[in-house]
Amino acid sequence: MTPKKIAELRTDLLAFTDYMLSARKGEPMMRNWHQEVVCKALERVVIGDAKRLIINIPPRSGKTELAVINFMAWCMGNWPHSQFIHASYSKRLATTNTYTVRAIMQSDEYRQVFDHTRLMQDSQAKDEFRTAHGGIVYATGADGTITGYGAGSMSDDFAGAIIIDDPHKAGEANSDVMRANVIDWFQTTMESRKNSEDTPIILIMQRLHEHDLAGWLLDGGNGEEWENIKIPAITDSGDSFWPEQFPISMLERMQEANPYVFAGQYMQNPTPIGGGDFKTGNIQIVDALPSWLRFIRGWDLAATTKKTSDYTATVKLAVDGSGVVWIAHAHQFKGAPDEVERTIKQYAQTDKNTKTSIPQDPGAAGVAQKMALSRMLQGINFVFSPESGDKRTRASALAAQVNEGNVRMLRGDWNQTLLNALAVFPMGAHDDLVDAASRAYNDTVTARSAPMIA
Repeated sequence: MTPKKIAELRTDLLAFTDYMLSARKGEPMMRNWHQEVVCKALERVVIGDAKRLIINIPPRSGKTELAVINFMAWCMGNWPHSQFIHASYSKRLATTNTYTVRAIMQSDEYRQVFDHTRLMQDSQAKDEFRTAHGGIVYATGADGTITGYGAGSMSDDFAGAIIIDDPHKAGEANSDVMRANVIDWFQTTMESRKNSEDTPIILIMQRLHEHDLAGWLLDGGNGEEWENIKIPAITDSGDSFWPEQFPISMLERMQEANPYVFAGQYMQNPTPIGGGDFKTGNIQIVDALPSWLRFIRGWDLAATTKKTSDYTATVKLAVDGSGVVWIAHAHQFKGAPDEVERTIKQYAQTDKNTKTSIPQDPGAAGVAQKMALSRMLQGINFVFSPESGDKRTRASALAAQVNEGNVRMLRGDWNQTLLNALAVFPMGAHDDLVDAASRAYNDTVTARSAPMIA
C-alpha cells in the first residue's frame, strides 16, 4: 500500500470504512450520499467542532457499521489512547459491536494502515478490550450500571467518546415507563461516565416516539445543545434517500401499511398515536401563487421564552373564490417579548395585501401586550381577538380543507416544518404553527363576507 493511500485512509473515515468492508466481505461498500453526511459529522466530533451529536437515520442504512464499528476502529488507530464507552438497548448487541471492532484491529489490512496501534495481549473479554497505549473500548446495555470506566480524557485532543446506538428497543418505545427508564439511565449512568465536560456524546438511532431519548435531548432535556443529523427515507422532493437499497415503491408500500411506524423509524418524524387530524399527504406543493389573493397572517404567541416552552409561530394564507386555501409562508421561533414584537412588525411592513391577526390573551398581560403592539402597528392592517374554543375545534375547519385536498402550499424551506406540525396534531409536543394556521384560516373565512378593516 502506498504512503498516499495510507494517509487517505487515516484521515478519511468513509474511505477507511469502504476499505475495511471490502477486506472483510470481499466486495466494495454500496455508496450513497448519506454516508458522507454521517462521516463528516463524526469527523467534526474528533476535531472538536461537535461535542453533542444525534444521528437519526432509517434502519438498515449501515449506521452501526459506519458510525459505531468502523468509527471506533478508525479512532483507535489515530488516537490509540482513546477511551470509549459503547451502549445499546441490549448489552449483547453492544458487545458484538465491540468484539467486531477488536477483530478489525487485529486484521492484517488494519495493521497496514495503523501499524503503530497494538492491543494488550490479555484483552480477551468480548465486552471490552484495551490497547498498549492506555486506550479502552467498553460495551454496556441501556439497563446496566458502569463501574470503574470512563470515556474521553482531560486532554485537549480527541481521546474517545460515549457512543449510544439504538438505546430503545423498538417494541418498548410506546411504553412511558420504558422510555423514562432509558432517559433516567442516560442521566444517572451515562452522563456521569464522561472523564471531562468536553467528552463527546454521540447518539445514533431511528426515531421511535416523539418523547424517546433523541426527542428528549433535542427538546432541551439535559440543558445542552445537540447537533442533529436527520436523514428521512423519503426526501422533500419525494424521492428515496437511497434508491438502490430502498426503492421508492417499497417505501411507499411500507408507509401505506403502517404510517405510524414509518413516520418514526423511516422519516425520523415520530407521529404520536392518536394524531392525524390533518391528512398532510393531500396538500399540494406549488411553485407559484395567484396574484389576486388577499392574505391574512395569523400568529400564535408563546407564553415564555424557556427552551422547553412553545414557539411563537406565524402562518400566512389566503382563500380564493372557489374555496381553495393557499399557504404562502410559515415560521416559528423562540424569542424575548421585544424580539417577538419586532418580528411581527417586520412581517406586517413587508407583507403585501395582508392583514395581521394576533390573539389577545386574557388578563392584564394581554391588555398590555395589545397596547404595545397597537402602537408599533399604527398604519398597518391588523386585528386583535381572543381565541374561542379548544385548539382542536379551532383547527377543525382547516383540517377539513386539507383532508378534502383543497389546500396548496408554496414551495419553500419551511414546508416540512409546517407539514410535521400538522401531521402530529393534536398529539404533538408543539402545536403553535397549527394554532397560527387555524387563526389565519378562520379569520380569512370570516373576512370573506365582510370588507377588510384597517
